[in-house]
Amino acid sequence: MKIAVAADERTGVADAVVEQLRARGHEPVVHGALAEGDRADWAWCCEAAARDVAEGRAGQAVVCCWTGTGASIAANKVAGIRAALCGDAATAEGARKWNDANVLALSLRATSEAELTEILDAWFAAGPSEDAEDRANVEHVQAIERERR
Repeated sequence: MKIAVAADERTGVADAVVEQLRARGHEPVVHGALAEGDRADWAWCCEAAARDVAEGRAGQAVVCCWTGTGASIAANKVAGIRAALCGDAATAEGARKWNDANVLALSLRATSEAELTEILDAWFAAGPSEDAEDRANVEHVQAIERERR
């Protein structure tokens, strides 16, 4: 799967995201500090990665900034995106399962490479829940988004 990756800084964790995605058989599409000539500011690069997902150029995205908060905010402004800031594997699993998240947001400051591995393991092992209540919540979020337009 093509996975858009954005980071506003080139750190060990940012590089590790790209390396781990490749090792898992995915094709990273890089933005920001990871792509020469790209604007590295978090709002711009995370928007670009989210647009890759929303417009079908990537199946999912991983967006990163110092805290992960700005990355998730920028990505969530793009229609069709459900970005989740995940600091541990349980949160990543829940984001995929209950929220049908399609963008993983990470903190470049707080995510160790060991945690990154656990988070990615959980993210890719989980899929969207088929439970009617869970689906209703995701559909309601999509309806809220349509009202904003």
